[in-house]
Amino acid sequence: MSITAVPRGAHLTRRLIQLYVGLALYGTSSALLVRAGLGLEPWGVLHQGLAERTGLSIGVVSIIVGAAVLLLWIPIRQRPGLGTVSNVFVVGIAMDGTLALVPDVHGLAAQIAVMAAGVVVNGVATGLYIAARFGPGPRDGLMTGLHRLTGRSIRLVRTLLEVAVVVTGFLLGGTLGAGTVVYALAIGPLAQFFLRFFAVGGKPGAETGADGGGAAGKGEARGEAVASAPDDGDSAVTARTPEQAILPE
Repeated sequence: MSITAVPRGAHLTRRLIQLYVGLALYGTSSALLVRAGLGLEPWGVLHQGLAERTGLSIGVVSIIVGAAVLLLWIPIRQRPGLGTVSNVFVVGIAMDGTLALVPDVHGLAAQIAVMAAGVVVNGVATGLYIAARFGPGPRDGLMTGLHRLTGRSIRLVRTLLEVAVVVTGFLLGGTLGAGTVVYALAIGPLAQFFLRFFAVGGKPGAETGADGGGAAGKGEARGEAVASAPDDGDSAVTARTPEQAILPE
């Protein structure tokens, strides 16, 4: 598994800033959802459950899970980028840092406000780091890699992965609740909006091989959109960018 070269361009400095600000905000948003106590995003449920069982901080668990998921890229022939590797470490560190600074939230009104802030900040963070075009996070890359490998729709692969993650996390002691539902409903529209808002020098995803190995030769190196397998029951084959694949349908 080799790391793809960092793309070069006039907007490289801005893209690097976007990447790391986005990843830091992603960790912050996850910590806000923890403090709200009304339910976490799917992978957050798993991280919290594992943290409860192991005694490790949720940020450290996030790093360990991210690294383990990244290892799963090897058999499915996904190629990480700078953003992929950075995601493993920055999100977990930012999460633990935010939890150390933000106290527990009491009262339903305050919990709802913090939950809403966490979901919105997560949308901003997703738009920032994906639009920077340095590769998907380990979990997103696992999804797009399995989609490419199995030929199943993004919708089906994403749903199966997140159901498995949520159920496992809940059984381990992770928090499910209204926040989980609000996140699932809101993150798609929010991320799509902020992807366009933070796009650098054209359409986001035009340069990175976020689908990793989905195309051959020069097309793969340029990260061009790869035609996906038809959705279940759909006979049309449509070209999807990595960003479209990552976001909920």
